[in-house]
Formats: sequence, C-alpha cells, structure tokens
Amino acid sequence: MRIIIPMAGWGSRLRPHTLTIPKPMLPIAGKPIVERLVHDLMKSTDQKIEDIVFVIRQDFGKAVEEKLLQVAKDAGTKGTIKYQDVPLGTAHAILCAGDFLEGNVIVAFADTLFRADYKIDAAKDGIIWVQKVDDPSAFGVVKMNADGVITDFVEKPKDFISDLAIIGIYYFKDGKYLRDEMQFLLDNNIQQKGEFWLTDAMENMKKKGSKFYKGEVNEWLDCGNKDATVYTNQRILEFIKEEKLVSAKAVIENSVVIAPCYIEDDVVIKNSVVGPHVSISKGTFIENSVVKNSIIQSKTILKNKLIANSMVGNNAKLEGRFEDLSLGDYNSLIQ
Repeated sequence: MRIIIPMAGWGSRLRPHTLTIPKPMLPIAGKPIVERLVHDLMKSTDQKIEDIVFVIRQDFGKAVEEKLLQVAKDAGTKGTIKYQDVPLGTAHAILCAGDFLEGNVIVAFADTLFRADYKIDAAKDGIIWVQKVDDPSAFGVVKMNADGVITDFVEKPKDFISDLAIIGIYYFKDGKYLRDEMQFLLDNNIQQKGEFWLTDAMENMKKKGSKFYKGEVNEWLDCGNKDATVYTNQRILEFIKEEKLVSAKAVIENSVVIAPCYIEDDVVIKNSVVGPHVSISKGTFIENSVVKNSIIQSKTILKNKLIANSMVGNNAKLEGRFEDLSLGDYNSLIQ
C-alpha cells in the first residue's frame, strides 16, 4: 500500500498565514495538518504502508521537504518528494507521483482531516470517502444504487443530486490502472475548466466496469479558511484531551489554563486566562490577556489583549493597553 498526498497549493484563502508556509504545514494542536492526516490514514488500513509520496511545489523549500520526510519516518515508512509546479488539476497532481502509482494506493488531498471507524477493504476496486452535507452545491458529490455502488460523480450540482460530498480521500486497488486513465486525459487534452480532473478518470474506470464504494466518515474537518481551521483545532483538542497537552517546560504564573489546551515548551503565560481550545507554539509570551478558541504560533508576544476565534502567526506582536477610566452611569465606551 502506498499513500499519495497532493499538496502543491499554498492555500490563498488562509493568507496571511500561508505567505511563508503552505497550508498543510500549519499547526493543528501542535502538529502540521499533513502530519495529522498521515496519522489518520495509517489507522485506516491494516496493510503495511511502503511509501508516502508528497506532491509539492519546488518553491516550498528544503525546510518543508525535510519536515515532510520526517513525518513519513515518524510514521514508520519511507517518504518521497515529487513536484507539481503548474496547477493543472487533481489528476495532473496525482500523476506527478509517477511510478509510485502501482498496486494498492490511497490518495488524500492535504487540506482536510477526518474521524472514522473505518478500515479499507482492499479487495474493492475503489473507495471514495464521503460525508453528508447541508449544502451539496459547493462540493463534488456521489450518487449510489441500491447495492451501495457509486453510479455518478457530479461536481458542484446546481440541482439536488445527492448530499454525500466527496471529502478528498480515495482508495484504488490498482494504482497503475488509475495512472493509465489519468494519462489518457492528458494525452487527449480532456479538461474541465482548464484542468484535468480525477473524477473524469474515475468515470472512465466506472464505465469499463470498476465498482466504487463509499467510505463514510464520522466527522469531516476542513482547513480551508481561518474559521474552519480554528474549529478544526477545537475538535482535535477535544479528541486528544486525555493526552498530556501542556509541556512541563512551559511557565504558567498567576494564570488559569482551561482545558483542553495545547501548550508547547518555553511558552510563558503570566496573569492571564487561556482556554478552552487554545494551541500555543514554542517560545510564545502571553501576559495580562484572555485567549480562547485560538491558534497562536511560535515566538509571538501577546500583552493586554482579549482574543477569541483567532489565528496568530509566528514572531508576531500584539499589545493593547491598560486604561485609567472614570465612566458614568449609562455611558458606553466602544473601542
């Protein structure tokens, strides 16, 4: 079994946080999104994972590449870096993994996390992970017959077709067959809106007799924008709240930490209330503040602030002010 993770987009909807690192490297409860994705994928199969292939842009840089290789190593397998420098769609991105598309393959796009009590049935031709959604018009969806076999893939339907949205995780029994069908799209310039789509390759496979089944998740956690990412951090903290989340090397003075919170080494918190659902990376300093439901990255300074539902990057500085006030009855002070 191999895992292919296309992650060549910077993540423009999460700017400014993705100006210096790609979205899958942003921390969720202290670990990059892609690392948590790998952990969940490893639990979805009883087969040995021989390789994890990360498809990235060359301009992500060596530090990102080294971190990704370490993610694979920590998962007990081999990591490989491949490049997609021109965004030509999902099928093109997967094809960048080249000869690694052999045998059993999991394909997982690195902007989503999930919770599932589901093991891959490797004997099936293919499995597409889905989740019921309220507004399917914003997603690719699947339609199934009475036997549970997927009959249609529909991208962003204007009229109701199905409420089972494709979350971006797939299993294919025959990776070479998938590779050949995607290559057929490129060789014959079969595009949709200027891109080569994985769903078109799967449609061709289905017409030739492949049977695709659904893999339904308990919870689908998106990291597409700031609010979604903060919410995902909240949910992950709830899932892991029984673990030791506050470093013994953090300094917490005259402060209250409301669990669950993830606090790394060398964080200093003074005269503050932190939590619930806050993740704070290494070397950050917080004083005279209230912080809840937020992600604060490393070496940031936060003083005299009240923040919630927020993301703060690395080496940032936020400082409010104390006030000496005399405010009369029925007055309002709005800042």
